Amino acid sequence: MSKSFKALGLAVSALALTHLPAAAQTKVTDQGISASEIVIGTHQDLSGPIKGWGVPVSNGMKMAVEEINAAGGINGRKLRLVTEDSGYDPKRAVLATQKMVERDKIFAMVGPMGSPTVLAAQDILLDAGVLQLFPLTAAEFTFKFDPAKPQERLKFNNLLPYVESTRAALKYMMEWKQFKKPCIMHQDDEYGKNVLDGFNQQLAAMKATPASITSYKRGASDFSAQVAKMKSDGCDLVVLGAVLREPIGTMGEARKLGWDVTFLGATPVNVLEVPALGKEVVEGLYSASGFEIPYEDTAKGKVKDWLANYKKMFGSDANTQAIIGYNAVMTFAFYAQKAGKDLTGQKMLDALESGEQFRDIFNSPPTKFSKTNHLANTVTQVQQIQKGRWVLVKDNLMF
Repeated sequence: MSKSFKALGLAVSALALTHLPAAAQTKVTDQGISASEIVIGTHQDLSGPIKGWGVPVSNGMKMAVEEINAAGGINGRKLRLVTEDSGYDPKRAVLATQKMVERDKIFAMVGPMGSPTVLAAQDILLDAGVLQLFPLTAAEFTFKFDPAKPQERLKFNNLLPYVESTRAALKYMMEWKQFKKPCIMHQDDEYGKNVLDGFNQQLAAMKATPASITSYKRGASDFSAQVAKMKSDGCDLVVLGAVLREPIGTMGEARKLGWDVTFLGATPVNVLEVPALGKEVVEGLYSASGFEIPYEDTAKGKVKDWLANYKKMFGSDANTQAIIGYNAVMTFAFYAQKAGKDLTGQKMLDALESGEQFRDIFNSPPTKFSKTNHLANTVTQVQQIQKGRWVLVKDNLMF
């Protein structure tokens, strides 16, 4: 072999070596960006079991898109939102995601709904280099990423995670009221398991033991067996890894038995529908929470205007779910604006990981990400239902 060939061979291998780290770079798409618009997608439950979440979330998202576009868009580009109905069915979420990636050419998936649905469709997005931003589930798989798997860097979440928020709220309640027999009743799925983990981890940290652990099937409506068991186990605090109807059913059952016990819900319990539907049955219920729920008669400034605009647009009162949907799009817009006029997938990723803080109009804790942390915050509040509405009891809680 001639010297020049050998030299070329060495040069090529040296080149190959210098390109090794680049092969492990995160591939992030530039599709969905044109001179005039940015296309984003979302899948929501608009017709299935959690449409009470999906409909207001998609309303909030629509409202944000209209506001952004009316104000001139993002660095001169209009935002276009493609919304698909998953019916809270993982198979439908997969098909919807494939359509949005391949046909609609979305730049990012923003605020998709639900743990099982988001999990089922996640790999389609990551493989295509499409960002998965701020999904409507606080499960760990939406923000924990393995640095050895560069495509996992495309996941970001700004919701309060179930494990951390349950721990912070439980710690506060245990220290404040000196409970001796804490118990939990949780839904038997990924969400309920996250709440149970938070409950167990916090009690272990406080060297306390649970007096009772009981679960129920998702969709159940009779909690008499669980309540009877917890009462006979002598529980003085019951943590509810539940959603919306279950806290009402459980507390109703406790009232029937004349059992006076303190209830503490995980974050999904902290919605307007619980006091609206539960009425006096849920008076006194505590819940972990991410932000204060605004009420029309007490809201001020921008929030008061926002509530009025929502009602005008959709003919119903805004709720927590609408705020979360609105904030998902506003957070996307903030980081896309930071990424600059010549927006690319890589510049968007850099902007998200820059440590720049997004602050919403609702006085939530600031949203902030870094290269190593794709979860916005873990600051928790405790709220209580007093006279039919959620009232802030304590904020800025950590465990």
